[in-house]
Amino acid sequence: MTYCIAVFRSRSQAIDCKGQLARAGIKAEIVATPSSLHIGCGLSVKFPTAAYGRARAIIARGGYTAFYGYMNI
Repeated sequence: MTYCIAVFRSRSQAIDCKGQLARAGIKAEIVATPSSLHIGCGLSVKFPTAAYGRARAIIARGGYTAFYGYMNI
């Protein structure tokens, strides 16, 4: 299975996003942001690539000001 991560510059927004995705039935977890990115608070939200469309819509509706972008892992 492949995964995406949503990268945040705020720990609290990453944690909130994980909760929003979980409430929508998307299996999500908090993971360390890859250090090679040199950004953020060090936390990202990991979810299955198959759920990307739904996750992207949820994140867009969330209005997260500290959201940085997506990365496939």
